[in-house]
Amino acid sequence: MTGDRIALAVHDHGGDGPPLLLLHGAGRTLADWAAVAPLLTARHRVLAVDLRGHGLSPSGPWSLPAVLGDLEEILAEHGIPGALPVGHSLGGMLAVLYALEHPDVTPGAVNLDGFGWGRPDQYLGLDPDLVVQHLAEVRQLSAMSLGRELSADGLKELLAEQRAISDQLGIPYELLEAGVVRSVRERDDGVLELRPGCKDGLRMLAETESLDLFALFRRMTAPLLLGRALRTRPSGPSAPGSDRFAAMTGAYAEGLARELAALAEERPGVTVAEIDATHAMPLENPRAVADAVLAFAS
Repeated sequence: MTGDRIALAVHDHGGDGPPLLLLHGAGRTLADWAAVAPLLTARHRVLAVDLRGHGLSPSGPWSLPAVLGDLEEILAEHGIPGALPVGHSLGGMLAVLYALEHPDVTPGAVNLDGFGWGRPDQYLGLDPDLVVQHLAEVRQLSAMSLGRELSADGLKELLAEQRAISDQLGIPYELLEAGVVRSVRERDDGVLELRPGCKDGLRMLAETESLDLFALFRRMTAPLLLGRALRTRPSGPSAPGSDRFAAMTGAYAEGLARELAALAEERPGVTVAEIDATHAMPLENPRAVADAVLAFAS
């Protein structure tokens, strides 16, 4: 750590051409880009990083200015200050923020499904009071999942969960396993937990919840690619009790699609790409993600 900045864990995928910096989502790691990055390196120099408190990067006070400072230092160290930030979920929000902070050198930003849980008015056709209740429940579940402690058999159980996700979404199990292994750490008390820890994670949620994302999108003067997942859940039979959640996510998807279309019409520099995948798009459909990034970057 230097001042408020942290030396992040980096995977340099190599490649030639204009540089890209790949940023993962909350609770994820740079392993999420393992299938996407090789599809980009023929035309780009590609770096992927673990954000602070994630993967193999050190922890530190979690604030948006500090995290953006980490990214600035990484790009300076690698001699590519003008890299295009490409982010998924939380990483997409950071990509936009980074581009806004460095307009003179950053050529644009790519935000892949980094839209958060939305505003009540974005859930089309639903009672706003029910949506507010739903959002409160989602926030509570997200907070409860932070710093998940693993029992003696917890890692085995977690990997079994990843196997089920692999079967459900068609994601190669090896990609999911790599992300889990990179995210688990042993605390000083010997307990295994998933990163980020609870304290860092709660601060991270609070920081990102404070963002008015569409206001940020409208501030962009450089080109902006916004990738939207076309599917809200896997195909096939739904789990018991999921109908209400599906109705909520479906209504949000409709509202988000409408608002993104209006934004693209209003702002010529905004491109909206629809990705045939769920939110897990870099793992689920790496080719579609890479194609969208390559088309935008060209």
